[in-house]
Amino acid sequence: MATSATKARKPRKNSFEVKRGAVPPSALVLHFSPDQWERFIEEACRSRPLPGGAPYAVVKRLGGAGDGGRDVEARLGSALTSGQWDLYQAKHYSAGLTPTDVFPELAKFFLQLAAGTYPAPRQYLLCAPKGVGNDLHNLLSKPTEFKARFLDDWTAEKTGLQGRSSELTQRVRDLINSYDFSTIMECQLRDLLAWHAMNRAEHFELFGIEAERGDDPIAPALPTTAEQVYVEELRRLYEEHAGQPMTLQEVLGEPSYDEHLQGHRALFYCAEGLKMFSRDLYGEDEFKALLEMVFVGVRPRVNSLKHKTGEERLDAGVSMATTLKVNDSLLAPRLRPGDLPGTCHHLANEGKLKWVK
Repeated sequence: MATSATKARKPRKNSFEVKRGAVPPSALVLHFSPDQWERFIEEACRSRPLPGGAPYAVVKRLGGAGDGGRDVEARLGSALTSGQWDLYQAKHYSAGLTPTDVFPELAKFFLQLAAGTYPAPRQYLLCAPKGVGNDLHNLLSKPTEFKARFLDDWTAEKTGLQGRSSELTQRVRDLINSYDFSTIMECQLRDLLAWHAMNRAEHFELFGIEAERGDDPIAPALPTTAEQVYVEELRRLYEEHAGQPMTLQEVLGEPSYDEHLQGHRALFYCAEGLKMFSRDLYGEDEFKALLEMVFVGVRPRVNSLKHKTGEERLDAGVSMATTLKVNDSLLAPRLRPGDLPGTCHHLANEGKLKWVK
């Protein structure tokens, strides 16, 4: 019976951890300034996936004097047209939003609609780190009651609308009566954080999150179809070294060649682990960019005229890759010793490097 000491260790997966001493994102946003909160919402909107998967066409932060009640304007198309944009109202308060916090903003909003400053949006989204309080939450869930309460309180100069009943003209009242209050809603913090996190590099930088690289995959006993090209390059190298035709099966049956092959397959899988880590953190393009850096660095050495054999070219490429400085790569802080040599085999697998001429 296996004991806990003899059980195989479960491979560590790639993960994302808040740096030691850093504050978790949901807590850090509570300490943002109003300007930082608006910028955070703007960046979150840039990554928000819309129905169909496309992002907003235009996202602009307008917070400040003259914003017309629009802290962030996000358009579905290039033009600002009715029902084709979303209005984000940023409120960085220490408690959940109340009707008193929101009604003055809504009054400004309807006055701007009446003045023709902008057309009606698709959604009016209330963004606050502590969300909306119970009273406002209940109103938002009952649009008809919400509308009636807002009109009554404006008429009676209550709920933050003191001294403003004269602004509620018949035109504004008609506009409010015809407006769909179900499009006025809370934008929850968890959604903003999820959208912002889609731009991982920026999200991690803002919130002090570090990526923890998991274990690299272990090379299977026999080469897979995904390894076919670079393994074929190595087979040709062994064939050249032996001075006679060799199948892959014959290579695997020759101890010295098999040991050499398995060592280089381990390098390939080390770089494969880096590729998976890059995909999880930055997407596939960052690993491709690293491959291009390595290719530019090792290509002249591999193709040096002094090299006469595939073994010399392989050794030159792997040796050169080990010495490369790739500090411009976002992956540089998480490189392991076998990564850059292993990228040579990824380049060979893409047909960009050949050992036997």
